[in-house]
Amino acid sequence: MADPLLFHPHTYDPSHFDPETRRLLRATVDWFEARGKRKLIEDYRSRAWLAEFLEFSAKEGLFATFLTPAAAADGHEDKRWDTARIAALNEIFGFYGLDYWYAWQVTILGLGPVWQSDNAAARARAAELLDQGEVFAFGLSEKTHGADIYSTDMLLEPDGRGGFRATGSKYYIGNGNAAGLVSVFGRRTDVEGPDGYVFFAADSRHEAYHLVKNVVDSSKYVSEFRLEDYPVRAEDVLHTGRAAFDAALNTVNVGKFNLCTASIGICEHAMYEAVTHAHHRVLYGRPVTAFPHVRRELTDAYVRLVGMKLFSDRAVDYFRSAGPDDRRYLLFNPMTKMKVTTEGEKVIDLMWDVIAAKGFEKDTYFAQAATEIRGLPKLEGTVHVNLALILKFMGNHLLAPAEYPPVPTRLDAADDAFLFRQGPARGLGAIRFHDWRAAYDAYAEVPNVARFREQADALCEFVTTAAPDEAQSRDLDLLLAVGQLFALVVHGQLILEQARLTGLDTDVLDELFAVLVRDFSAHAVELHGKDSATRAQQGWALAAVRRPVVDGARSARVWERVAALAGAYEMTP
Repeated sequence: MADPLLFHPHTYDPSHFDPETRRLLRATVDWFEARGKRKLIEDYRSRAWLAEFLEFSAKEGLFATFLTPAAAADGHEDKRWDTARIAALNEIFGFYGLDYWYAWQVTILGLGPVWQSDNAAARARAAELLDQGEVFAFGLSEKTHGADIYSTDMLLEPDGRGGFRATGSKYYIGNGNAAGLVSVFGRRTDVEGPDGYVFFAADSRHEAYHLVKNVVDSSKYVSEFRLEDYPVRAEDVLHTGRAAFDAALNTVNVGKFNLCTASIGICEHAMYEAVTHAHHRVLYGRPVTAFPHVRRELTDAYVRLVGMKLFSDRAVDYFRSAGPDDRRYLLFNPMTKMKVTTEGEKVIDLMWDVIAAKGFEKDTYFAQAATEIRGLPKLEGTVHVNLALILKFMGNHLLAPAEYPPVPTRLDAADDAFLFRQGPARGLGAIRFHDWRAAYDAYAEVPNVARFREQADALCEFVTTAAPDEAQSRDLDLLLAVGQLFALVVHGQLILEQARLTGLDTDVLDELFAVLVRDFSAHAVELHGKDSATRAQQGWALAAVRRPVVDGARSARVWERVAALAGAYEMTP
């Protein structure tokens, strides 16, 4: 029987969406299932370009329907930018192969500067290209500077007619081999400072656009390209000055959310394979799943995966309810990118420890899952960059709650227009949050939620009595350890909010928080060992260590849910 907490292709019924969304999601699942596991693995191993998938997408109008905001839809009632259904498609793509997700993801990034632009002609052109089934690319990073947009070497020389001639190279640009439109970030040669930034639209088929190579050994075409005296017409300019800078950051705000649900899809498919293999393998006369350590590892993997889904689903609601006066999504966004994707790595590692050599075999999905799960924490900013960003919110989140109306579950067929008018990418330290304690109070009777709450309260004490001093504030190694502790509190908060909204089984929740208690203790010990930790910080760290509340009967009940995954799904051969 299918587990209601996990995606299962055979029983998947997205009935909470409108009819056209349901049709497209189901059609996508059916296309992959009809293609079959052998063909998907063969394409992955041969690094085949995704032509047939993109042909399917164009025929069904998949990208055009999901990625055209209502304002550019020319009255087409099914077209909108809907984060809830985008998240659902991310999970499906991750489940079948990250290469498919990647072509979609970098199309989203490439569209970001366009949909934020006041250039009506460029927006109309993008909508038309989507209707034609084209993909898009985001020309931001460079070989020498990475994504350091302060240091771009893509130079635009004014041509005297309101346009420019662009020369320079970009590196690590997905879809750079086939994009109908590439949003390229550069700077003018005649204007110093941030006022000289420019975002413009380029065509990968233009003779002045030179494709150098695919920089990775994969079906994902992660290109290096170079523009040589490329003619940028006035109608190609998307943003200038500080608005170009903001468009870059706000595009990443939109795009990096997609990493969490892709990670979830990868873990779900891998879990079906791993539990099935372990449950049917016999060692020393016993099924592998009879060993206590195997049960613990697979149970930990399962509840971590459930936590990933709960957090990500709840984060969708904050994205969709965001506005100029509610920017809480700017904390939950790097959390999905950093915390959920690193949880995905842990889920795969736990299962891999159980299935061991099986995880390398070429006829498994798991072999590619074990490789691809590593990439998601490293895309759209490193874990360290996103942890440092999360720290900007810690004081206000923990100690200075504000009043907000409750945010409901957002599965309605609405256009998330605010994501393309986020405004200046600054002022993060002033963002306020609702009281995180309410989510924990609602589950105070659950033993490990209560135990974790003790640790969260201790973190508040740390911030008020032992916070890093001015010198330590420059020690990023120390600060990142603190950031991991804070991230756990936020992670637990949204998990609890979603658990309340969905009626999650209390056994699963308690088992999940037992894992989080152990995680908090481990990060506290790590903080204790940092070179620059003061005596007071060391004392606090050891005092914050807790042992989870052990309940053998509860763990056995959760294990039964995990064991039921054995044989529950096998992809069409």
